[in-house]
Amino acid sequence: MADRGIVAAGHPLTAEAGARALRAGGNAVDAALAAMLTSFVAEPLLTGLGSGGYMMVAEPGHDPLLLDFFVEAPGRGFDPGGRAELIAVEVSFGDAVQLFNVGAASVGVPGTPAGLWEAAQRWGRLDLAELAAPAARLARDGVEITPEQAYVFHILSPITESSEEARERFHPGGRVLGAGDRWSDPELAVTIEQLAAEGPKSFYAGEIAGALVAWVAARGGALTREDLAAYAPVDRAPVRVRFRDREVATNPPPSAGGILLAHMLARLDRQPAPPDAAALIEAMRRAHAERTPEFLAGLAEPGFAERFASRLGSTTHIAALDADGWACSVTCSNGEGSGLVVPGTGVHLNNVMGEEDLSPLGYFTHPPGRRLPSMMAPTVVSAGGVPQLVLGSAGSNRIRSALLQVIVNAIDLGMDAGEAVQAPRLHDEEGTIYAEPGIDLSALEAAGEVVARFRARNLFFGGCQAVELDPATGAMSGGGDPRRGGAVAVV
Repeated sequence: MADRGIVAAGHPLTAEAGARALRAGGNAVDAALAAMLTSFVAEPLLTGLGSGGYMMVAEPGHDPLLLDFFVEAPGRGFDPGGRAELIAVEVSFGDAVQLFNVGAASVGVPGTPAGLWEAAQRWGRLDLAELAAPAARLARDGVEITPEQAYVFHILSPITESSEEARERFHPGGRVLGAGDRWSDPELAVTIEQLAAEGPKSFYAGEIAGALVAWVAARGGALTREDLAAYAPVDRAPVRVRFRDREVATNPPPSAGGILLAHMLARLDRQPAPPDAAALIEAMRRAHAERTPEFLAGLAEPGFAERFASRLGSTTHIAALDADGWACSVTCSNGEGSGLVVPGTGVHLNNVMGEEDLSPLGYFTHPPGRRLPSMMAPTVVSAGGVPQLVLGSAGSNRIRSALLQVIVNAIDLGMDAGEAVQAPRLHDEEGTIYAEPGIDLSALEAAGEVVARFRARNLFFGGCQAVELDPATGAMSGGGDPRRGGAVAVV
């Protein structure tokens, strides 16, 4: 429990960095920024300066605002005939296998440097250099790999084995780093310090931009100088939906995850609480069925969220609250990483252009400059205009199902944030119900449903981090997802 502020994140060092910012007088946005910077070092395979993301900020006395700094499709001034082939790799979660694509062709325009700087200038109280110094120090001194991070290093080893520079960085001595090993990157330390001191200009129009483009272009990728120079974060009004007696604000189009989460919550709001497993599965299936070609084509159109709502009748997340009423929910993703690490920068570039879930109409169908329709959905649940539950998740297309279940656990079942995050989850995908131990699916099995049971909680079901405010006492608590090595730090 906390009185002054709380941070939930995907690693103990990440959460503690946010808490340190709160102790220094920062607000929830400062806490999220400090945690983001540390996550680049403590959680290096699923996030970083080559990634993109979204930040939901609820400032006291203001409506929540979504800052979109997600990855854009590259290709301005690029001849598609020169594009290299995507490199397919299989990633095994033990009880499920998923195909991803990496290599230079998978690299999209990163937005995290621009988004981080924009948020710091607009909402932060503390100097960004102060927030970045601990992260840079960790990058030089090294971070001991936790068992949960060791699992990530292991399952993503087909990607980190795909290029010489990634092997040097993540496979020293020819082996995958494991629990108890130390990982460091002095080049990344310098790049973090440069961003904090100078802002993102070098990433988008200077020396770092030149290094990124040259490395990708030499390997057949579409990232160009024009793409980087044109990039800018975008303010967006959140999608809002009522659920029970709360208001849920989440990620709007052109992202897809938030509006589909809102669709599921609106359906369940018409039904008795709490929903059983069958009701959850039905809501998931109805939302997935909405992902038609027309839906995907419409995401980028003005007014799409309102038209859609009228019919209703590898990633990391940070959630932060402070005693002054600020709330911040930020999700960043490098995809699973492209395997391209740009020498001299420490930047592992994203593979967002190679994620099938973000290109359901076919790879390379998004025009240059289009934000990809991510499933990421940083979310704030409020009552009477006061944020009470702040959450988000990693997990590709499992993000929306993870968030749905955590919200239902907290609101319908009365669980605190920690219980809501740790409770077992299920997910429906292409007619198969994937489930963690502890969920009764006997009725669905008897009805002929195909059920794939995991033997333990698994990263496959997302990495949801959540913090909450008790309106009766003013106390704050949180849940760090054990599937992702999550942790909570309090002040």
